[in-house]
Amino acid sequence: MSMKSYRQPAAFIVTQHPLPNSVKDFWRLVYDYGCTSLVMLNEIDLAQGCPQYWPEEGMLRYGPVQVECMSCSMDCDVISRLFRVCNLTRPQEGYLMVRQFQYLGWAGHREVPASKRSFLKLILQVDQWQREGEEGEGRTIVHCLNGGGRSGVFCASSIVCEMAKRQSVVDVFHAVKTLRNSKPNMVDTPEQYRFCYDLSLEFIESS
Repeated sequence: MSMKSYRQPAAFIVTQHPLPNSVKDFWRLVYDYGCTSLVMLNEIDLAQGCPQYWPEEGMLRYGPVQVECMSCSMDCDVISRLFRVCNLTRPQEGYLMVRQFQYLGWAGHREVPASKRSFLKLILQVDQWQREGEEGEGRTIVHCLNGGGRSGVFCASSIVCEMAKRQSVVDVFHAVKTLRNSKPNMVDTPEQYRFCYDLSLEFIESS
């Protein structure tokens, strides 16, 4: 069986946590859109409707999509899981390697992560995985409880870091405005907006 190949441009897909009755649809989204990274910005919280949507070991089937857990490791505040994903109704398409990054450094009561350094490390880990796999063409699904504030901070910070690296320019306002034009609750509070600036400074100083 070969790896599934894609030609879509790299992009973020921002969503809420998959609800228990929509996990099958979530994995179809992952597979059909060639998403090679999953960024989870909350812990599992059944009270908030966030189930564990992946197998901890072995394989599980979600509708037509089969997900096999290949490995799991933890580094600082990030749990990294590697999955092999295939659509059993279309076996000729091969499989997709998907890495999930579950970030544990953002407590539920906090407006922003506790550590700029660990959040920046998360961003760099996701970026490295995307560059190494599928010739950098895979998409990234970013999800949190409301698909807004936390996901917006991750996306805006990622855009700013990429901007600084490629163009030697930092424009947090432009990054956040671009995201909010598509989804108004991205980067939801002044504290989150300020954190994007602080993180861009952390990135510049560490480069």
